[in-house]
Amino acid sequence: MAGFSAHWAFAFGLLGNIVSFMVYLAPIPTFYQIYKKKSSEGFQSIPYVVALFSASLWIYYAFLKSNTTLLITINSVGCFIETIYIIFFIVYASKKSRIQTMKLLVLLIVCGVGFASVTQFLVKASQRAKVVGWICLIFSLCVFIAPLCIVRQVIRSKSVKHMPFLLSLFLTLSAVMWFFYGLLLKDFNIAIPNVLGFSFGVLQMVLYLMYRNADKTKEEKLPERIQKQIIILDEQKIPELTQQIIDIIKLSALRSSEKIPAVVSQQAISTVSVSVEASPHQNLPKEIEAF
Repeated sequence: MAGFSAHWAFAFGLLGNIVSFMVYLAPIPTFYQIYKKKSSEGFQSIPYVVALFSASLWIYYAFLKSNTTLLITINSVGCFIETIYIIFFIVYASKKSRIQTMKLLVLLIVCGVGFASVTQFLVKASQRAKVVGWICLIFSLCVFIAPLCIVRQVIRSKSVKHMPFLLSLFLTLSAVMWFFYGLLLKDFNIAIPNVLGFSFGVLQMVLYLMYRNADKTKEEKLPERIQKQIIILDEQKIPELTQQIIDIIKLSALRSSEKIPAVVSQQAISTVSVSVEASPHQNLPKEIEAF
């Protein structure tokens, strides 16, 4: 019976490696979009930073246990890929987001080094794997909780623009595989976090199905002339000003149809004017200048 469980554990671990690898690759379309627009827009770096730290902890935990080759392989790959994502994010993020990401990285590095030192010198060898396992469990929960900031943004904006569906799908499948892997090995430090991971993954996919057409519906409600101007802006690839100008165009359209007080629109337009003056190297399309 033990041999049977070991074979199934290896099978689920292998599937977990494959699906987890797909999880790590899932954000590629997101970062390609960031690269095209030269801006991180509303995307968050927190899930990637937390995932990097969690993968590092799991490697440490795996070295303290036996028969954990599958954990070492996938988390090593994860550390490499997440590092590339974070560097990419820092390059194209705004100054504020860049500083926040760097602060979080430094904080987690300090915490990681401190934690490794404490467990090596102050915890008995027989208890070390158990202590590290509990810490890994906590940070695995943080990995699954981290996307909640995106979930909140989706609910408030009723838009899934910044929540990649593929990432949610592969996270859910990965949680299932690693849950059974941990259960069959009787390693509940691996199994327990993936119950929460499965729940959050399903929640994200449900939200995606609810709001996937919301952006299209909003655009369809705008006058045809305004839609054309937004399309022109997207084609012009003006990363710093495009979103601001699109918001003003929409606001102006609503103002004409719903009688929004003129002072609101005027204040917003003044904000864009300041941005334009600060970036004279940008060439706006003629349609917007005429607007």
